[in-house]
Formats: sequence, structure tokens, C-alpha cells
Amino acid sequence: MRTIAIANQKGGCGKTTTAVNLATALALLGNKVLLLDLDPQGHATLGVGHDPDDLDKTVYNVLANPQVPISEVVISTNVKGLSLVPSNILLSGIEIQLSTRERREYVLREQLKGLNDNYDICVIDCSPSLSLLTLNALVAGTDVIVPVQTHYYALEGLKQLFETVAIVKQRFNSRLELLGVLLTLVESRTTLSQQVETQVRQFFGDLVFDTVIHRTVTLAEAPSAGQSILSYAPLSRGAAEYEALAREIIGERALDEKVSNGKPPIEVTSNDGISAQQTNNEGPLVEQMSDGQPAVEVTSKDEISAQQANNEKPLVEQMGDGQPAVEVTSKDEISAQQANNEGPLVEQMSDGQPAVEVTNKDEISAQQANNEGPLVEQMSDGEHPAEVLRNYEASAEGINSGQA
Repeated sequence: MRTIAIANQKGGCGKTTTAVNLATALALLGNKVLLLDLDPQGHATLGVGHDPDDLDKTVYNVLANPQVPISEVVISTNVKGLSLVPSNILLSGIEIQLSTRERREYVLREQLKGLNDNYDICVIDCSPSLSLLTLNALVAGTDVIVPVQTHYYALEGLKQLFETVAIVKQRFNSRLELLGVLLTLVESRTTLSQQVETQVRQFFGDLVFDTVIHRTVTLAEAPSAGQSILSYAPLSRGAAEYEALAREIIGERALDEKVSNGKPPIEVTSNDGISAQQTNNEGPLVEQMSDGQPAVEVTSKDEISAQQANNEKPLVEQMGDGQPAVEVTSKDEISAQQANNEGPLVEQMSDGQPAVEVTNKDEISAQQANNEGPLVEQMSDGEHPAEVLRNYEASAEGINSGQA
């Protein structure tokens, strides 16, 4: 059984989020997975829908009493192929009990031997410290994943953690390997996040996963529903990224129809940071604002081409007030207007003023020759309507490229 410890002594770097969602993604890819909660806070237990306070037996009983096999505390989850070894606050006192026991570093490893034939992969959510619990996880593990938040403080403790991994490998567990550094809570729009990511990749090189995990609202909401992101919002960015991470770990192709270079085809994010969900080719992608109205409606190229080919009514981008921002008219209509010496094509705004004025070719050529911009009527707020659309497009967050 492959055993992956998610470890970092710094709190708030996404260990539990990664453990829950990675375990779920691996299970959904057809593996038999065991999620082991080794944090006294019990957040991984909560993250898959179990209340730590309602459990009769947890991993504490397994570590405290060698006569209790770990198989007795394994419970099922709502995800097919995913089982859980739960935790609760009792685990916070286990280190005192283990401190006087012989081979105390090997307690968890010896217990997991009984499950080697039952599961393909075990994912361990470690506590936020370099404690005896974390040491047990490293001694029992075959791999270590280190989640790192893209903040400068998050880099400070990595040296100590890597030294600990090296010592464990040398003295206790020669099979232990550092699987990789996972960048979490990434905010691509901030310069700080970009700088930290660049520095981590320059320093650690190929040890850094191609897949990164961005900060999204749905990832923060999922635990409150007792679900992983892949169950709570299966079409979200977070779900796509953790699936890509799972594929990268098991050596499969990290990209599929939903993910290109480690990111969904397009995700538009509103100003309040709420993510739009991909509708999986069932209609245009719509970003909902807090008032329930669409902020931007994105239509696929195929739909645009079909409209033009069938001479259907023009594609219209709707503004927040329900009025069209830009009306795209077919070339034939524009040419017909020019041939008939009709006036310029004008898109009317709600106040009766033109939004965009399209002039004939001679006027446009003369403007370009004089290095002038195209003749444009300004909106009431002084902003060009095309700039409004670009502002919406600029709010879409990209995801860094990933590969298998």
C-alpha cells in the first residue's frame, strides 16, 4: 500500500484541504483509498461528513492500545472507494502515552501493515507540528507531499521540515521519498504570489508539482457541507485542480477534456471572488453576481460561428442593467449598409446615445494613417464599452500550466 503523508509544521497552508480532496480524487479515479486523520482537530474527519465528537473509536484508540487493530476504527464515507480512520480531540494526549513506549516511532507503521492488502493508497493528514504524531506518519509513509502557501512566511519552515524528512529516511524509513512541494492558496493576480511561486520553482525545480491549487470560494465552502470539493462543486476550478494533482501523482495524463494545461477552459471570477462553474458544454458559461444576475455571458466559438453561418440575430453581450454593451453584426449587413451609402452602423445605448460608431473604410484608413484611434462615442461614464468587456475578461484568473 502506498502511503502519502501530507506534512508541514506550519498551520493554514492547506494540509487538510489537500488530504481530503486528494484522497477523494484518487478514489474517484478507481483506487481503493484510506484517509487517515492524524490531526487532533479532526478537520479531515469533518471534511468527509463525520462528526468527531460522535465517534466511539478513533485513531487515538489504535495508537494508545496495541490490542485494538486499526481495521476496527475504519469507517465508510459517501465517496465510493474512500474509507476513513477518524480523529478527535483525544488524540492531543497521545504523545504523553507514547513517550515511554518502546519503538514509539513505529506504532502507526505496524498498525497499517494489517491493511496493506485492503487499500491501494493511504493519505495521512498530519498535525501542524513536527511532533511524535508527524514522526509516526513519516515513518509509516512511502511519500511526503509538502503543501506551501505562496507567502514568504510559508517558506521559512521548509528547511527544518526537509531536514526532518532526511533524518527519518536515514534512521527510520529508508523507503521514504519527498514526492513534491504543492503550491496552495495561490492568487495569480497578486505580485507577491507570483514572486513566491517563481522563487519556489527556481529553488526546488522539478520537486514542485506542475499543478497548483488556487484560492477559491468553493474550496472554502466545501468543508461546511461535510464534502470534498469534488462532491460539493465537481465542475469548479478546485475540483479540476485536485483531479489533475491526483493524476500527476499516480503518473497518468494530468489533462483531460475539462483541464487544459492544468486549468479549466475558462473561468470568469466576479469582483467578490465567487467562481463561476463550467456548464460542461450545456450552455454559455455565466458568472453569477451576488444579486443573482449574470455579470458576463461567454459564448463558445462554435455558437458564434453557427450564428453567423445561419444568419441568426447577432450575438449580444449583456451589461448589468440588461442593455447590450456591444452588438456584433455580420459582415454582410455592414457591407450592405456601406454599399447603399447608409449611415454608419450605430449601437444605441439606453439613453439614446451611440455606444460604438462604425465608419466607412475611407474614414478608418484616414484615421489609421494619421495614427488616430477609431471614431468612438464615449459611454456616459467616459469608458469605452470594449474596455468594459476587457475589464470583465481581466477578472478571469488563469491557472498555471500542468502536465502528467
